[in-house]
Amino acid sequence: MKKITNTLLLSLIATSTFSQVTKPANDVTAPLHALQPDYPVPYNAMSEGDIKKVLDKVYTYLDAVTPPQMINKQTGQEITDASKFDTVYGIKPGDFRLTAYEWGVTYSGMLLAAETSGDTRYSDYVKQRLSFIAKWVPAIKKKVAEGSLKGNYVFRQPVEPHALDDAGAVCAAMIKATRSGLNNDLRPLIDNFINYISTKEFRLPDGTLARNRPQKNTIWLDDLYMSVPALAQMGKLTGRTAYYDDAVKQIKQFSQRMFDKEKGLYMHGWVQDMDPHPMFYWGRANGWALMAMVELLDVLPENHAGRAFVLQQLQAHAKGLAAHQSGTGFWHQLLNRTDSYLETSATAIYAYCLAHACNKGWLDAKAYAPMAMLAWNAVTTKINATGQVEGVCVGTGMAFDPAFYYYRPVNVYAAHGYGPVLLAGAEMLRLVKNDPFKINDSSLQYYK
Repeated sequence: MKKITNTLLLSLIATSTFSQVTKPANDVTAPLHALQPDYPVPYNAMSEGDIKKVLDKVYTYLDAVTPPQMINKQTGQEITDASKFDTVYGIKPGDFRLTAYEWGVTYSGMLLAAETSGDTRYSDYVKQRLSFIAKWVPAIKKKVAEGSLKGNYVFRQPVEPHALDDAGAVCAAMIKATRSGLNNDLRPLIDNFINYISTKEFRLPDGTLARNRPQKNTIWLDDLYMSVPALAQMGKLTGRTAYYDDAVKQIKQFSQRMFDKEKGLYMHGWVQDMDPHPMFYWGRANGWALMAMVELLDVLPENHAGRAFVLQQLQAHAKGLAAHQSGTGFWHQLLNRTDSYLETSATAIYAYCLAHACNKGWLDAKAYAPMAMLAWNAVTTKINATGQVEGVCVGTGMAFDPAFYYYRPVNVYAAHGYGPVLLAGAEMLRLVKNDPFKINDSSLQYYK
């Protein structure tokens, strides 16, 4: 009986002890404010080393899948002598096109990554590919002049640009590479591109760059990035104020028609004579507009009459975007419609632009640096083991109904994601230098 009683007593003690240990925390027994939330993306400041690992992963993938090689398409043999160019030649197949506007953004991202990380592999990537283009274009132009090359031939974009997509982003990257001393063989291509932008692209009577698709006299918000950075860089390269003036004019005249001051967002497209005008705030197009302003401010002289307007417009747009960032760090495909999907390329562009503006002092870093870091952390969750960027909306035209935007596919071969990721990571390296981020009372704060 005594043995049973002792056993029962021990059991009761053990049960009592266990219940004390496993009793749920409450306001008396635990500091509830310090409990770790179940964040869907990392909630901290990524270190320089960890940021560089992400950049390296993307670089390694891109370097392998964008070979700067000309081959005989019939035999697969590599050709190195440009003087012997033949119509059966083509670029060795890879995952992306070396002269697409998306790759102009990628070249700019590689240049910035080289600048902020000190790793020359990134600038070597740009030098090799831009020199490859410059090497073959003269021979291709000769064949075109002879009439033996027509249609969508190899390197058609730098030879005969037909749209701002063909010219602007690659032109801006080429000027950056030239100004840095990286490449010295690009000026003929630069002049051809800028001549198209300045004198050949369709414009409205007031000089606003426009298109005649999908409707006549249509302004595409995307075209701010397809024009303004090239114009701005050309102003810096040549010292000619006219290029700066045109760039500022585009920001002003697009904004007058397309910026919703109440929401702080841009509509994707504007069509002359359309009334009423459906307003769809597409994520990536808003990114192109924000990045156009950032790139213009980078080189626009301090005493230029339009600088104050551009800076104020950047600040107004950033404020509007900040109000629409999701709790996961991403922004939505349609910025103000939270049932549309979360999109990676727009989020990466905003991470870059907000971080860059903080680093430049154009935005209050205490307010915007934490949201830039959250955006970058979100983007890193979309870099897969191969180095591909997931969750990127494919190329997108313009529509005036919501279904078009809601159901645009995403794909790892949508080239639009890679340049923004490189730019964002490169700028984050600068933002985290000297460890200005701290966790204070569980929240991420920026002190600098």
